[in-house]
Amino acid sequence: MIGPFRKSAPKGAGLADDEALLAAYAAGDAAARALTERHLPRVLALSMRMLGSRAEAEDVAQEAMLRLWRIAPRWEAGRAQIGTWLYRVASNLCTDRLRRRRGVALDEVAEPVDESQMSVEAALHQEARAEALQEALLRLPERQRQAVVLRHIEGLGNPEIAGIMEISTEAVESLTARGKRALQAELAPRREELGLDG
Repeated sequence: MIGPFRKSAPKGAGLADDEALLAAYAAGDAAARALTERHLPRVLALSMRMLGSRAEAEDVAQEAMLRLWRIAPRWEAGRAQIGTWLYRVASNLCTDRLRRRRGVALDEVAEPVDESQMSVEAALHQEARAEALQEALLRLPERQRQAVVLRHIEGLGNPEIAGIMEISTEAVESLTARGKRALQAELAPRREELGLDG
């Protein structure tokens, strides 16, 4: 059921290429732009799904990238993937923000829709599905939301998610299963309206 909302993850260069760019940046090269272009969109998308606020997501994504630049001179090659490290930092920053604003109503944010490739009716259905998913995601407990976003929207594997969330693979499986069931239950009354039957 989550499939229609999943974004395809851009294929970036490998671990060695990221580390080479980071090392070049630490040595004074302007390689930051390539790393930023490669990782910022995914960090921003994760933050948007976690927080439901574009402004807050942009702040988190920017802070995560700044932290990467600060640790560049001390980066230990081969210890962690840069993308995984950025996801962990962004996830932790999002969790901190969510904890600070507990009890405050979360903003409802519509997912941007590329209407150039679809009919008006299809675009409206896609927008309604994205809004419904975002609303349902924001009602999940933080850890379930984080696991579901990383697994079903960002397309990461359970071992990578376990590393990001600093939990076991079994805990990831449990969180994603419970989160997916909760989303299905939340969206079930609107299946026909959202065009999810079929």
